[in-house]
Amino acid sequence: MSTPRKPDRTLIASNKKARHDYTVLKTYEAGIVLAGTEVKSLREGRASLVDAFAQERDGELMLYGLHIAEYGYGTWTNHAPRRTRKLLLHRVEIDRIREKLRDGGFTLVPLSMYFSNGWAKVELALARGRKSYDKRQALAERDAQREIARELGRRLKGRPQRRS
Repeated sequence: MSTPRKPDRTLIASNKKARHDYTVLKTYEAGIVLAGTEVKSLREGRASLVDAFAQERDGELMLYGLHIAEYGYGTWTNHAPRRTRKLLLHRVEIDRIREKLRDGGFTLVPLSMYFSNGWAKVELALARGRKSYDKRQALAERDAQREIARELGRRLKGRPQRRS
């Protein structure tokens, strides 16, 4: 009897700025159609999600602006670094996402890219853009929660309260 293997999840790239600029409503895990040299370049960790976004085109979801650097040992078969790539999701999920995108005010933003059991995956977020005052408010809330957690930790350890 073999022991069950936990699925490995090797992070390739993450888009930290997306969580700051957008309010994430729902996340999806999507496969991505890649060329051979793209996979080799991803295994070296040479990808950037900075300007990437996803849109619906001809009933399918496509990923634009994802930069995967050319593979160093590639020949004439090397890929274009910023080519448009097809995302792989179930038809039901694609239809739900298309409905939300057509309603307006929503966008599809890639949050991270990783290998899951050897397959390249993208974590997509259905998100709504934040205004600058929303960003400041989110930072203030995060700071307040951090301070509450610190104070609670101090009280649980029996240390005296800090005076500011």
